[in-house]
Amino acid sequence: MPHTPAGLAAFNALDREGAEKELLACCASRAFAREVAAGRPYPDQDRLADAAGRAVLALGWPDVLEALGAHPRIGERPAGDSREAAWSRREQAGVEDGLRATLAEGNRAYEDRFGHVYLVCATGLTGAEMLRLLRERLGHDEETERRTVREELAKITRLRAGKLAEGVR
Repeated sequence: MPHTPAGLAAFNALDREGAEKELLACCASRAFAREVAAGRPYPDQDRLADAAGRAVLALGWPDVLEALGAHPRIGERPAGDSREAAWSRREQAGVEDGLRATLAEGNRAYEDRFGHVYLVCATGLTGAEMLRLLRERLGHDEETERRTVREELAKITRLRAGKLAEGVR
């Protein structure tokens, strides 16, 4: 099993390639990982999280799509023992079993409409809240939805960068 940095100091001490690899668990865009790794050293967790959020908001759409490719569908339990899968399972803990089929149907409608996975910062949301947001967002035009996706991805990435800085697995 690969070594996991035990906090911000360890993250700052990694070589460029190691730092980028760790950052890909926060956001699976290589452009994001390069940008944030290049900004090291970060003096504190908030500065790392802020840099991560800004980097996501500045990504080109192809880079956003690259990041979305690593996100599980809302309501599906991510498999595996990777840090990203563990974080996703905790983030989606609010999805009740009774809503999984309804969310799966909503995910299909969303993917048919927009061509990519439905992304929402699920931390602290119930399954019903995620479903309500999904249904609202189906009414967005493409430009509005792309902006919303970036904002949601930035929220998720900020939270995950904070976990990275804390050494959370």
